[in-house]
Amino acid sequence: MTNQELNELIRNRRSIYPPEFINKPISKELLETILTNGTYAPNYKKTEPWRFKVLQGDPKTQLGLFLSNAYKGSTPEDKFLEKKYLKIQEKANKSSAVIALCMQRDPQERLEEWEELAAVAMAVQNMWLTATQHGIGAYWGSPKAIKKADKILPLAEGEKCLGFLFLGYVEDAKRPAKRLPLEERVVWMS
Repeated sequence: MTNQELNELIRNRRSIYPPEFINKPISKELLETILTNGTYAPNYKKTEPWRFKVLQGDPKTQLGLFLSNAYKGSTPEDKFLEKKYLKIQEKANKSSAVIALCMQRDPQERLEEWEELAAVAMAVQNMWLTATQHGIGAYWGSPKAIKKADKILPLAEGEKCLGFLFLGYVEDAKRPAKRLPLEERVVWMS
């Protein structure tokens, strides 16, 4: 990969939502590549805090039901929208795979929690870039229901769910993102 290709990949990676996913399965081998690349993220004290649970088939459908029922259970009747309830289920159903993004806190707490959160986020970025390179769209969702993820996911002691990465092939996974000019976000101190 050339420098230009790498720059384009990074600059064109963006959230692509499940309604745009096409009905094409992601192979187990490619999912393993995506996950493996995630594990090469930097992590302080080598805690490797990321934990991933891959949901496909029935577990993925069950996740959609869990999330939509969590929305229904936490929404006052007068504010409940059937359309939103069904849309939440559709996120899981339209995805070829959903990866539960979890973090295992260092049992000795040798570092600040934010450092382990950052390591998981960097792992997700590695996975997202890999997915984009292969024509796979991705969306990281963190609904309130992740606080009760232990009801649907096998979580170890000290492990918590940070959200779900919804994955699916799309017609064009590389789309330019709009960003503010660099000079509006950087201060040079020479």
